[in-house]
Amino acid sequence: MSTPKDSVERIARRALARGIRIAAAESLTCGMLASTLGKGTDASEWFAGAVVAYRTDAKERVLGLRPGADPCSAECAEQLALAVRELLAADLSISTTGVGGPEEEDGHEPGTVYLGWATPVTTGHRLLRLTGDPREVLEHTVEHAVDELADLLDERAFG
Repeated sequence: MSTPKDSVERIARRALARGIRIAAAESLTCGMLASTLGKGTDASEWFAGAVVAYRTDAKERVLGLRPGADPCSAECAEQLALAVRELLAADLSISTTGVGGPEEEDGHEPGTVYLGWATPVTTGHRLLRLTGDPREVLEHTVEHAVDELADLLDERAFG
């Protein structure tokens, strides 16, 4: 895994060169991902913004999460990514949701994290099983999310 700074700069270069707008929806990471992306070169040109919705009812009201959906699930991650992409008129979006710990939550072990993404033509998710204290889980989630965005720009979504 590259450093978040290196990956953000890779994202900035690719997004700027291709005219791609990026957005984020954050639950687990509470704005840490947006803060990291916002440090990228010329972020105001490619980073549309983020929505931080920590509570499940906020995810339902703001991002249209289906009532009753498990907030630590692939379904949730993909829905958050789809909704924020549409809400912020972005081409590519990423979402973070899961359990930071230190305790289990709703039957999910600490470190169970889902990243979701959406483009105009596809959605997807990735399950992470992270270890460490809550601070480490959040930091690693941001690192993985930034790497996922960089990979999406490089390979899959906008080849």
